[in-house]
Amino acid sequence: MSSITVTTWHLEQTAPTDLTPAACPPAGQGVRIVRAARPLPEFSRFLYSAVGGDILWTDRLGWSYAQWTAYLTQPGVETWVAYEDGTPAGFIELDGQPDGVTEIAYFGLIPAFRGRGIGGHLLSYGTARAWDLADRRTGREPTRRVWVHTCSKDGPYAKGNYQRRGFRLYDTEVTEEPEMSTPGPWPGAGDVAPGQGPEAAQMPQVAGRTAQA
Repeated sequence: MSSITVTTWHLEQTAPTDLTPAACPPAGQGVRIVRAARPLPEFSRFLYSAVGGDILWTDRLGWSYAQWTAYLTQPGVETWVAYEDGTPAGFIELDGQPDGVTEIAYFGLIPAFRGRGIGGHLLSYGTARAWDLADRRTGREPTRRVWVHTCSKDGPYAKGNYQRRGFRLYDTEVTEEPEMSTPGPWPGAGDVAPGQGPEAAQMPQVAGRTAQA
């Protein structure tokens, strides 16, 4: 099996004033960011696979329902979801750790919503929520550090996205990993190119099916 060289960057902020917010999308674009306050494995797995299907997010694809539930119900875990015109566009996941440390565990946009001015806004908003996590979590120590790691598999702009928001690089790792094909947004879906929305596809002919309410 062939391998690829993967560079992983670790970045951090150590004060709320480190954050450099991006501009908000125009009001007419219909972008809003909402916390998924009720942990729901079905929804979180959808976000994970829809965002990460073309950038080799695979570590959680084998998680059971119980594993998703156990993770999402941890007291420091929050998922904030960006919507455009009512449709989920991406998410940022926070993992509150001991000693006032909060990790941005996952962040990204569904391919069809990339390049629309949403990502910088979502990262800015989510980072601000990492800094005020203790305001929503009784007994939690105030955040003193926010950190994230990203890698070359996440695309050519990954590290720069965080640096533009005020994150500073503090460690770099280079490893060799087996070369794998991207899983796509669901098994059998194949890759989805950035900007390829549902209008690009033809409606398949299928038998009708109605779910009971």
